Amino acid sequence: MGHEHEAARRVSATTGESAEELRFEFGSNWRRFLSTLDEIRTREAVASLSRMLRAEDLGGKRFLDIGCGSGLFSLAARRLGATVHSFDFDSESVACTQELKRRFSRDDGAWTIEEGSVLDTSYVQSLGEFDVVYSWGVLHHTGDMMTALDNATMPVCQGGHLYIAIYNDQGVLSAFWKQVKRTYCTGALGRGAVLSVFVPLFFLRSVAVGLIKYGNPVAQFSRYKNQRGMSIYHDWVDWLGGYPFEVAKPENIVQFHHRRGFQLENGSTTSRLGCNEFVFRRGSRSVKGDC
Repeated sequence: MGHEHEAARRVSATTGESAEELRFEFGSNWRRFLSTLDEIRTREAVASLSRMLRAEDLGGKRFLDIGCGSGLFSLAARRLGATVHSFDFDSESVACTQELKRRFSRDDGAWTIEEGSVLDTSYVQSLGEFDVVYSWGVLHHTGDMMTALDNATMPVCQGGHLYIAIYNDQGVLSAFWKQVKRTYCTGALGRGAVLSVFVPLFFLRSVAVGLIKYGNPVAQFSRYKNQRGMSIYHDWVDWLGGYPFEVAKPENIVQFHHRRGFQLENGSTTSRLGCNEFVFRRGSRSVKGDC
């Protein structure tokens, strides 16, 4: 589209840094994830999207995927019958989504893909309205989460749904992980140090979970694809490197959207690290207010 995405270079109020100074290469991780993607993972993604939206069919609906990443959930929305528009700030993520479309939905005129930033208000406004706006685990990585949250509400039509996932605020623990992620993104030495410390720890933890919950040391690995079709190792890397990084308490996210005319219809929250999920429905429009 030729947009310069000037908003993506804003200084983050929480980091005091430009969002471009340090940024995890999400697209590179998604490219590696595509090598694991098969029909089983795709079906799991379709099932999870259908379950959270409480809809078995999205035929006749317009679906906007903000921060499309690998493109898996854009594909899931197409499988459910929606007309899909996918965009991502990361050009390699855009390429991943295009590759996924080439594999599974070649020459599909109901699925468009382009580069764009949710922080670019004029770009988001140009997209029009959608029945479902989806952004899972994206808005907290923009470097300006509050603007991203606000802009993500704009394309939702009256009666439409907004499905987002935002990292849970764990206070001091979240601050610790923010520093880990920042270290990962400082360069090869930081990345190597973080991976060498935490990947073995995550591996041992997963073995322990498998033994305790299922009586099988590899069960956690084999069952992981049942969680939205994801890959455990690529999710580890995403977690360790995912920077910029912001968090929010679930009640603050609900309040933020309530003030903008959205009502919570479905969701899933955690008391630990990870993402809280929210499915909001847009009712009557309201005057925006500060959180």
